[in-house]
Amino acid sequence: MKPSAQPTTSQDGTRITLYDYSPESERPVLVCVHGYPDNAGLWEAVAGELAGEFRVVAYDVRGAGASGEPREKAAYHLDRLEEDFVAVLDAVSPDQPVHVLAHDWGSIQAWHFVTSERLRGRVASFVSISGPSLDHAGYFFRTRRPLGQALRQLLHSWYIFYFHLPWIPEHGWRSGWAHRVFSRLERAGEERAPETGERSLGDYVNGLNLYRANVLRRLLRPEARRTDVPVLAVSPEGDAFVTTPLQTDVARWAPNLTTRVVRGGHWMPRNDPGLVARLVREHTHEVAR
Repeated sequence: MKPSAQPTTSQDGTRITLYDYSPESERPVLVCVHGYPDNAGLWEAVAGELAGEFRVVAYDVRGAGASGEPREKAAYHLDRLEEDFVAVLDAVSPDQPVHVLAHDWGSIQAWHFVTSERLRGRVASFVSISGPSLDHAGYFFRTRRPLGQALRQLLHSWYIFYFHLPWIPEHGWRSGWAHRVFSRLERAGEERAPETGERSLGDYVNGLNLYRANVLRRLLRPEARRTDVPVLAVSPEGDAFVTTPLQTDVARWAPNLTTRVVRGGHWMPRNDPGLVARLVREHTHEVAR
């Protein structure tokens, strides 16, 4: 299923390219937000499963796919990403709240969106796969908990510290050796690894600014961000990057929370789109009751 592509413009002038799988549909809108180092193509198989029930919209996050590629690190702050999301909502559903499905860094962004006062009333439900709020993660490491939980997550997150190094991560992607290392990690818990040909070099290199602009400042100075949006937090048990407690121990911030631990690895949207679609259906039907 091929969507129609259309550009919209964020508040700072950055071009955001969105993909509408059924532009004339009157069905509820489902906005899909991809993570790093993916682009909106991650959602094609999931959209094929859900397009009969939703107007499925995906978009290339700034720096990825066909969207604009700001060079400044500050252009990738979560508040700028929120402005991109608002531009997408204004283009596809200016008057009605949307359902949100997000993965990896898309989920990190979407947690920022659903806990934003600016977006109150614009999101009807949120399905988060393999991505915590950075602010909630900051409190996670400050809360008294079994030491093994924190250490296990730190071991899973080693690559974040690597991505903060100057020029070495860029060199790794451009030279190709980093692809070989990370492809082994991507295969953890998966039947197949993502096809690297589906991503561009820009997806890898530009997206490093997501980490550099946000992670340390949020972990060191987290905000108490809350939401009453119904959230389904999905944790694949074979996830090589995000542990289950970090994703699911967030009821204090999201009281309308449901959690699911499922079989599989980090790239569920690509490797098990049927399961992702079923989880979205179940959650949105529950919300609609």
